[in-house]
Amino acid sequence: MLYHLFYPLKTVFGGFNVFRYITFRSIYAILTALIICFLVGPWVIRQLQKYQIGQYIREDGPASHFSKAGTPTMGGILIIGATLAATLLWADLTNPYIWLLIFVTVGFGGIGFLDDYLKLIKKHNRGLSGRGKLAGQIVVAAVVAGWLYALPGFDTTLTLPFFKDVRPDLGWGFIPLAIFIIVGSANAVNLTDGLDGLAIGPVTIAAAFFMIFAYLSGNIKIAEYLQIPYVRGAGELAIFCAALVGAGMGFLWYNSYPAQVFMGDVGALALGGILGTVAIATKQEILLALVGGIFVVEALSVIIQVTFFKVTNGRRIFRMAPIHHHYELKGWPEPKVIVRFWILALILGLLALSTLKLR
Repeated sequence: MLYHLFYPLKTVFGGFNVFRYITFRSIYAILTALIICFLVGPWVIRQLQKYQIGQYIREDGPASHFSKAGTPTMGGILIIGATLAATLLWADLTNPYIWLLIFVTVGFGGIGFLDDYLKLIKKHNRGLSGRGKLAGQIVVAAVVAGWLYALPGFDTTLTLPFFKDVRPDLGWGFIPLAIFIIVGSANAVNLTDGLDGLAIGPVTIAAAFFMIFAYLSGNIKIAEYLQIPYVRGAGELAIFCAALVGAGMGFLWYNSYPAQVFMGDVGALALGGILGTVAIATKQEILLALVGGIFVVEALSVIIQVTFFKVTNGRRIFRMAPIHHHYELKGWPEPKVIVRFWILALILGLLALSTLKLR
């Protein structure tokens, strides 16, 4: 909105020319989302408390978590609201990728909202059925994948880190792969959201790195120099990622240990869907597994635990899954688990960034 309002006035006042720069608008998108969270956050928490929208703790979870029962949840609406508001203010709203991410945010956020709402109605930690939740996510992801596939000029080749000349064209195979990545990313973030600030930290870090990838992919000269795919218009995705970084930091202010509010599925599913979509749109699908390595490990720990439990008739590899609970039961204090996972997320992001020069 501000871009469309002030940039055309550059002929009247040359200073308005700064609105053309993605870097300038990204910085202010971060600050805008952060300020919105600071200003609106306390009111959102009070409203959640007023309507008794509290967290229900899984009965088979760590005993130390039972004291968290009743903590306001569905705080993801704060993240979503701040991200969308900052994006609408600073992004070029004629860019189709912006509206695609808005659709993903609303779509996955809506599924998460319904899941959280049903938990409140049932007064239990189970909302939508697993099949119902998965079906809704697949529908939203399929729309995204189909839209990208039909977009004129969109490249359906798969970019492999370290191999600049190896880019297999997936053709129609791009659609199921994109669906798998988006849905997998959404659920992996949701599984990670089990400790105070555990999920939002790596999400914010991942968003920051994808902000960089989006900017580089959308700049034809830089993309050619780094030998990465150039995606026309993808640079504007940096604005959305920047807004998510600001909203993530703002939410962490209230979600850090001990948490005043939880994001709930409304936040976790939306954030995971956003990361998966940005990775696909910027042609960095494989790097998502590295940037979001924490989410991958969390999801794999659940898959391995469940599979091993069924195959061995009740034996377990981890003391509890997802894996963050395993370390809790080993005696690690919750803040130590959280901060160490943040550190690992930052290291993985840096490793992913280094691949841009290793081709």
